Amino acid sequence: MSGGSSPRSRRSSFNSLSRDLELPSEQGCLSVIVLGASGDLAKKKTFPALFHLFAQGFIQSGEVHIFGYARSNLSDDGLRERIRGYLKGASEEHLSDFLQHIKYVSGSYDSGEGFEKLNKEISEYEKSNKSESPRRLFYLALPPSVYPSVCKMIRTYCMNPSGWTRVIVEKPFGKDLDSAEELSAQLGELFDENQLYRIDHYLGKELVQNLLVLRFANRLFLPLWNRDNIDNIQIVFREDFGTDGRGGYFDQYGIIRDIIQNHLLQVFCLVAMEKPVSLKPEHIRDEKVKVLQSVNPIKHDEVVLGQYEGYKDDPTVPDDSNTPTFASVVLRVHNERWEGVPFILKAGKALSSRKAEVRVQFKDVPGDIFKCKRQGRNEFVIRLQPSEAMYMKLTVKKPGLEMATEQSELDLSYGMRYQNVKIPEAYERLILDTIRGDQQHFVRRDELKAAWQIFTPLLHDIDEGKVKSIPYQPGSRGPKEADELSERVGYMQTHGYIWIPPTLA
Repeated sequence: MSGGSSPRSRRSSFNSLSRDLELPSEQGCLSVIVLGASGDLAKKKTFPALFHLFAQGFIQSGEVHIFGYARSNLSDDGLRERIRGYLKGASEEHLSDFLQHIKYVSGSYDSGEGFEKLNKEISEYEKSNKSESPRRLFYLALPPSVYPSVCKMIRTYCMNPSGWTRVIVEKPFGKDLDSAEELSAQLGELFDENQLYRIDHYLGKELVQNLLVLRFANRLFLPLWNRDNIDNIQIVFREDFGTDGRGGYFDQYGIIRDIIQNHLLQVFCLVAMEKPVSLKPEHIRDEKVKVLQSVNPIKHDEVVLGQYEGYKDDPTVPDDSNTPTFASVVLRVHNERWEGVPFILKAGKALSSRKAEVRVQFKDVPGDIFKCKRQGRNEFVIRLQPSEAMYMKLTVKKPGLEMATEQSELDLSYGMRYQNVKIPEAYERLILDTIRGDQQHFVRRDELKAAWQIFTPLLHDIDEGKVKSIPYQPGSRGPKEADELSERVGYMQTHGYIWIPPTLA
């Protein structure tokens, strides 16, 4: 699975990291309960992540059992066959072994009968395992609308009497500040904060996890990472397809709620936060909250919204919809490090390419004796997906007898540097973190509140039609006004340079 290292060595590495982070090394049988087990999220993400952890030895036969729970009328074998096609990357022996650890329980999400039956099945497994400290992990692969009722059922019928109980909840966490706070209050009445894991899968991505290491483990970046040297920072998410049959669902949220307020804002926190005093989860999350609380209110003249032509052809989308499928928003941080540096958060659907990246653009070289300013500035680019990479755009001398310059790069492309290493899926890492009790890569309640405080006024203005979406052509860069906004706040586009991921060919 991960190129060369055995499950035993990977578990050893994992355990040493746990000690470094002062996390407890826990024993005892583990029950993972996937609520919404018959849905797309469970079969495409949750079960494959559990399978990969199993195949790599992070959760092992004899200490784990997986329970699927949903309203669908399925048998154990029915659920196994439904997910079998999504479990790839390991031997048939591993696959068969894993599937035998899965049991299915059918029941509704708002009545006690099904959850009593679920608890009985879990308890029987725990008794047969003779574990003194059993562990229960509930994964809510469900719409947020049912979180309160499901969590109430878990609290009433399925709490662990002798070990820990942890609950993973998926985004979206509300639609604005008030609804997010209401949901937080409802869940807060049922579980302690250390039992709740609000998952944002972007925090599990390899290159996102690398941000803290890059910033705080390299002497090169420490003196450069501030307003004296950086002109602007872009955090970009682009998809080359539209809503693909999800128009009615997407129209309830829009691109800001779906991508920017959560995924891109989490990346923003890691790029902009101060150094934490340690790697303890609470120290890191403290710094994320501080930088969110330092963000100025968003100005309407630093927002561009777009909606691709053809979006409203979907019969589930209202004809008068103003829901943005594209948005470019400028955030400004009012603190000593970042005063005056615009952070441009940009996301869109039906664009010309698919990628997610962080682009740190440095200021012009003072006293440019080579007259190469028009070729472009130095940029440090962290490409999150696809073709994971980090590269620094530099001005270098073009080979030859003339003194001519061009843009090139220092490039760390993961496909070249780590040829025999499988980069884990985000959900693998985050489920493993939950089992470990490491909340570093999960959203804390006060962090969620601070994030919604930034965007709620703008979202309400969009909902009321005070900020309009501009039409744009599918397959384009989005509205031209977005490029004009980036240029106006200081971003300088490099012309004539294209980064091409290196290959072994």
